[in-house]
Amino acid sequence: MKTLLIGGLTMLCAFTVSAQGWLSQGARSGAMANNGVTLVDAFSYHHNPGALGFIEEGSAGISYESRYALKELQTQSFAVAVPLKVGVISTGGQFYGYDTYRTTRAGLGYSMKLSEKISAGVQINYLGTRLDPAYGVKHGVSAEFGALAKLNDRVNVGFSVVNISRTRLADYKDDRYGTLIRLGLSYQLIEELLIVAEIEQEINFDTRLRAGIEYHPIDLLYIRAGVQGAPMDFAFGFGLKYERLKLDISSQYNQILGWTPAASFIFDFYKPKK
Repeated sequence: MKTLLIGGLTMLCAFTVSAQGWLSQGARSGAMANNGVTLVDAFSYHHNPGALGFIEEGSAGISYESRYALKELQTQSFAVAVPLKVGVISTGGQFYGYDTYRTTRAGLGYSMKLSEKISAGVQINYLGTRLDPAYGVKHGVSAEFGALAKLNDRVNVGFSVVNISRTRLADYKDDRYGTLIRLGLSYQLIEELLIVAEIEQEINFDTRLRAGIEYHPIDLLYIRAGVQGAPMDFAFGFGLKYERLKLDISSQYNQILGWTPAASFIFDFYKPKK
């Protein structure tokens, strides 16, 4: 029974991941139901390359997620962002699945401020999909774009497009990695409370709406929660920050499929001279 369940979930996730070629990364975003397009940290590489233009310190992160607590549906990822004299250079990758079904997305990006309040970024990513023994391995290259605008001290608006290049997955029925469009808003209600909301649209899939909150009661601790629809998932988690180190833990809950735990770690390793 467990083998059949794993096989069914693998095929379900295979269609989803193959369509998108993208997965949300980092437990901070995961704890807020995958809201991430307006957040500024190392994992912005995976959510919105434009946000990395506001990174002021070199930052590196690693993340692990076990979807529905199954090792066959696990994801590992990393992201690194390094400020230069002009702009920010970045790299990142995500690796999903197991021996029979595995996807890889990894590449390089460049971001920069266009003004004091607006930043934009681009990426080039390698896409690999392995589905043995039926289809073997498929390779592709995608282009990504993102932007972040700080409307004022409290409100940020983020926008990103994943696979703007419409990379082909297979010739059969012109199967392609989907183009994913995300538009998000964040509002710093008070110094200790951040509210985020986002709309996500992928071709041939239902529109997803999500919202989340981040509460920062003391310097060390962050408490987070969120919800998203189509399908409905609930999320919660917490984060710890000590000097240059950040540890985040999250879990998402689907009423049918169960829990998805995740953890991530970020290290801000240097601050460039002005």
